[in-house]
Amino acid sequence: MSFQPVIPTGGLVGWRFLQRTHEIQLQTFSRTARHERDSRYFLDNIGKVKSAGDLVSDPRLLRVALGAFGLESDIRNTYFIRRILEDGTRAKDALSTRLSDKRYRDLASAFGFGPGELVRTGSPEQMQEIARKNLASRFEASVGETDQTMRIALYAQHALAGLARKEGSENTKWFELMSQPPLRSMMETALGLPKAFAQLDIDRQLEMFKDKLARLTGSPNLSQFSRPEALERLTTTYFARAQMAPFSAGNPAAQTALTLLQSIRPGRR
Repeated sequence: MSFQPVIPTGGLVGWRFLQRTHEIQLQTFSRTARHERDSRYFLDNIGKVKSAGDLVSDPRLLRVALGAFGLESDIRNTYFIRRILEDGTRAKDALSTRLSDKRYRDLASAFGFGPGELVRTGSPEQMQEIARKNLASRFEASVGETDQTMRIALYAQHALAGLARKEGSENTKWFELMSQPPLRSMMETALGLPKAFAQLDIDRQLEMFKDKLARLTGSPNLSQFSRPEALERLTTTYFARAQMAPFSAGNPAAQTALTLLQSIRPGRR
């Protein structure tokens, strides 16, 4: 029997409900027969995998591995995924480090099949973490079947917070955010940027992103989202703008409501 996440309504009200019930809903989702079978099979067999070829030759193992990084749509691209895994992350010409989507780099790093790397499939703790991430990712995808804005917001709670805590320059963090479609979509919506924005030169996009974020939060830096209250404020603004988008153009009342929602401090609900 499958479990479909419960989202009684959209927008901020639905998001607050999902926040309150997230843990119990995720647990219920994870305990369904299909997901329990997938997790158990992965944990029972991943330790036998010694190479990228071993992993991509087993669709059940590969499904969990890709799902953990939101890459399940690549399940049939076995040649491409094998190349990603075999190249690893240390070589200067490693494919995963040359792609704009850094989820492939994270995938390669998680298994350690590349030259000079330590194969991690023998680590129960690390493989359990991959199984856990797969379930969380699949729960997000299931939420997205009802409401894509909810899926994006759920993803951002860990992905944006993780990006904020990474070492490196703020510009590097911004370029990584721009390479991840869910985070980019959330930021564009929260900052009120038009769809045509993506056609601008990448450096101009960076400049505008930072300027808009500074206007909203007082800082152009993504590091601020390591703080839960900053991430909460951005998420609130994201839902406010997403709700207003279909009818806000030329509607003063809608713009006033949006301004009021943006001014709500985190924790005041």
